Amino acid sequence: MEGKNEIICERISVIVPIYNTEKYLARCIESILCQPYTNLEIILVDDGSTDKSGDICDFYARKDNRVKVVHKENGGAAAARNFALNMVTGQYIGFVDSDDTVEKDFLERLSIMMQMVVKSERADRDFLVV
Repeated sequence: MEGKNEIICERISVIVPIYNTEKYLARCIESILCQPYTNLEIILVDDGSTDKSGDICDFYARKDNRVKVVHKENGGAAAARNFALNMVTGQYIGFVDSDDTVEKDFLERLSIMMQMVVKSERADRDFLVV
């Protein structure tokens, strides 16, 4: 991807807080894994689910080494996101709700926007609209 519109492939960490969304979860995870932008990690935070969400998370962690799973007691979506922030290895962070899917170029667009912000800061601009 490098060279295409000067895109630098920085690692993106995608955090997905999960609570009882077994019905939607596989579709959500697949939409992230099938991104053409592949320098990513996905942190799935099972926030005390009582359905099969935790098992689905574990399945994807075994299937793809970019997927990390944490099982914790229920504390709410904000607490799950904050917990995962301590685990990220990416230069950029994205959040996806476990009952949502993302567009096929979501991560590439996120990377481009973040690079625009970085370039803007280097140019000593006061603000940037993306």
